[in-house]
Amino acid sequence: MSQQHRFDPLAALRGPDGPEFDLLLAGQVFFDIIFTGLEQLPSPGTEVWTDGMGSGPGGIANQAIAASRLGLRTTLSAAFGDDGYGQFNWDVLQDQEHVDLSRSRVFGQWHSPVTVSLSVHHDRSMITHGHPSPLRATELIGTPPSCRAAIVGLEQEMEPWALTAAAGGTKLFGDVGWDPAGEWAPETLSSLEHFYAFMPNAGEAMAYTRTEDPWAALYSLADRVPVAVVTVGQQGAMAIDSLTGEEEWVPALPVSAYDPTGAGDCFGAAFVMGDLAGFRLADRLSFANLCASLSVQHVGGSLAAPGWGDIADWWRRVSAGRDGVRKQWLRRYAFLEDLVSDVPVEAVRRATATIARHSDASPSRTPKWRGEMPGTL
Repeated sequence: MSQQHRFDPLAALRGPDGPEFDLLLAGQVFFDIIFTGLEQLPSPGTEVWTDGMGSGPGGIANQAIAASRLGLRTTLSAAFGDDGYGQFNWDVLQDQEHVDLSRSRVFGQWHSPVTVSLSVHHDRSMITHGHPSPLRATELIGTPPSCRAAIVGLEQEMEPWALTAAAGGTKLFGDVGWDPAGEWAPETLSSLEHFYAFMPNAGEAMAYTRTEDPWAALYSLADRVPVAVVTVGQQGAMAIDSLTGEEEWVPALPVSAYDPTGAGDCFGAAFVMGDLAGFRLADRLSFANLCASLSVQHVGGSLAAPGWGDIADWWRRVSAGRDGVRKQWLRRYAFLEDLVSDVPVEAVRRATATIARHSDASPSRTPKWRGEMPGTL
């Protein structure tokens, strides 16, 4: 997809003295192999066949691709192996998805991390092989570029690059990684003093705050960070913006989740875009819910993330509907009408999640792993 067809939702904010990038990300990029449609996980000594499979960049690439498809000028700092997995990930991110990799490096004799994701009953289990990055993010990034925002994993000991970025005016949006020890130490929340927003899911929020329901966790977090968001799966998302005084709960869209891989990352990238674009809190949550809902209806993790072309297609279909549910969506998503009117017909759409040329597509839909394809929602 050529740059001239990329819709820019922040065009009105741009000027000669503006930040170099909209979003800075740092972390590990995985090569993801995703199996969907499984009725059950294989028991020892057995084999299970499934009719759905995809592959593409994963890990921090989920957020990078989701953000770039939504028009954010995104720069990613990560280590890449010099193997086939690393080369594929680099090519997709830089050449297909227009993610800046000037703060990333290729390392010889370092195996790219690989994850197999098994989607069963609207949830997923994962198996990963990988090694620690040869360099920490601060060493890869050096002096952070000027950015409007950065998504940063919440840790007790913050990476120096993140503190430097925050001191330079970059909004830090907090994310949560899996805690294999299951400790979820409340002391970690002290680092929220450096953050503008924090976006955990309900389980993570309750574990950190030692509360028993998502609302209690949300209120606890709102005492620590200006914008607190808690996602609650099929129930949607709730948030408090202490800067504006807004408090909202927005239900999720009723869709059939085919592959949940990367949905949370897609939600986070969309919420950041809505925040930077000046959306009110209810619209930020609605937009993030919509992008996550569009992503789970397709296989592929990062490559299932919607672009503005997909969002415009969805709005036009909903606008043409006559049933009561769609009328509710029209009211809730009315803020999209003016935005999508400026989206070009050739705008970015999701790509097919495969490294194959022809083998995973029907004769009428040949996948183009190096180019976006129209969605089929």
